[in-house]
Amino acid sequence: MRSKKKFGMKLALMLLSVAMVAFLGACSSSSSSGSGDEKKITLSYAFFAPDNTFPAVQMKKWAEELEKRTDGKVEVDMFFGGTLLEADNMFDGVANGTADIGLTATTYEPGRFPLLEISDLPNGYPSAEVASQVVADLLSEYPADALKDFKIVTTFATEPAYIQSTKSISNLKELSGTQLRIAGALTPVMKALGAAPVGMAQSEVPEALQTGVVKGNVSSREVLKDLKLAEYVKYVSDYPLTINTFVAVMNKDKWESLPDDVKKVIDELNREMTIFTGKYLDEHTQEAIKWSQETKGLEIVPLSEEETKLWSETIAPINENAVKNAEEKGLPGKEYHERLKELVEQYKK
Repeated sequence: MRSKKKFGMKLALMLLSVAMVAFLGACSSSSSSGSGDEKKITLSYAFFAPDNTFPAVQMKKWAEELEKRTDGKVEVDMFFGGTLLEADNMFDGVANGTADIGLTATTYEPGRFPLLEISDLPNGYPSAEVASQVVADLLSEYPADALKDFKIVTTFATEPAYIQSTKSISNLKELSGTQLRIAGALTPVMKALGAAPVGMAQSEVPEALQTGVVKGNVSSREVLKDLKLAEYVKYVSDYPLTINTFVAVMNKDKWESLPDDVKKVIDELNREMTIFTGKYLDEHTQEAIKWSQETKGLEIVPLSEEETKLWSETIAPINENAVKNAEEKGLPGKEYHERLKELVEQYKK
């Protein structure tokens, strides 16, 4: 009886062992499958404006290229229209991990980028493509202290802003006292030229024009079609003003956690997206102008040679003050401005 009992216990232990091995094997199989899923990297990318704007087009192109070049290892979740982060908390939100990547215009944080404030001013940029390459080079050669804790994903810029108004403006007398919607570095520029600048979000401009709160908008010209502003403004003064610099940054810890092959692709895309976005915006802007002229009767208002010179002389002290401000903060403002002018000439060719 005792031997039978021992045999029964041995058999039970053997069956239990077999069951445990099977269970652990199943767990191992499940974990392996899970580890395969874990290899998929998801990056969150936040932007404050709608997904039909040109910076958002850049985001979508970047995400598409990253996913394709990593053979699907990386996927990007994009959050447009401030659904994850707004312009005024983009850098802080990426720093604390609310989003892995954030895209914003540096002009929304006055005083944080003293050198970029110099390059955002009127500096003879003929196009978005030239402006984008210039600011990308400058940011690489003169790294901004405010970005030292981020990985820069890409940099690009708008074309220069132009006065888009409900009345023809070809000289300072016609501009004097005119209420125009502005943003960013335009405030001192438009005040110097004698306009009455009104700060407001681009999304508020159509209603403000319709109700007469402002008599025009000062920005890059793709909005004539994208926001249908050509329905309200009928004139564009042919004088280039400021640009807006956009920087996409990644959380540094997230960047350091990525595999080397993914980092390599992101680095490759940095300059590619600078050039892609500049070219895209220039082509898109020309389409917007043509559409506005053909369907809404938009007119391009030229400035005389004398008036152009007067506007430039009026604005010059603002550039000088920006350089001086950077120098007072211990930054190479003069050197930066000289390098800026060299790069504009280099990329204009």
